[in-house]
Amino acid sequence: MATKLFLAGDPAADKLLASDPLALLIGMLLDQQIPLEKAFTGPHILTQRMGVTKLDAAQIAAYDPEKFAELFATVPAIHRFPGSMAERTQKLCQAVAAEYDGDAERIWATATDGRDLLKRMEALPGFGKQKAQIFVALLGKQFGVQPAGWREAAGVYGEEGSHRSVADIVSKESLAEVREYKKQMKAAAKK
Repeated sequence: MATKLFLAGDPAADKLLASDPLALLIGMLLDQQIPLEKAFTGPHILTQRMGVTKLDAAQIAAYDPEKFAELFATVPAIHRFPGSMAERTQKLCQAVAAEYDGDAERIWATATDGRDLLKRMEALPGFGKQKAQIFVALLGKQFGVQPAGWREAAGVYGEEGSHRSVADIVSKESLAEVREYKKQMKAAAKK
């Protein structure tokens, strides 16, 4: 995978996201109702609390649910809703373990085209259409995962030069642009 990311705002967390496909997937899962930096730092904190250097889908899937929820809830909590997000993370890892032999990268590495990749992403627990499209755009724009039709599958998030989502964050400046876009969208939604 190896690319330089600016999602967590923490060099160690960003390095994990760039090198561990499951960590990247979990970070995207956690990216809701909390600041994106906190969401994408979550996988790194999880590795520390589990005492591992790389996340393992089968290990997480088989983890005792109560103890896994405790890992999420330990202060500082990994997510604003530690119990439900711990459960969603385990369900995601169960799907990765069962359908992709525990290898998250196979989700996109074996996709036949952009439409297939989007379909695979949407089938994952915790990934609706928008989150799936953003992840397809993130893979295409920052990881070079560009099966035929990936931009179309990613919708507006795949557009070149847009600053709509985490797929477009490559610096502090682009982070500020994405934040401004989201702020404008929230204001427009309230009207």
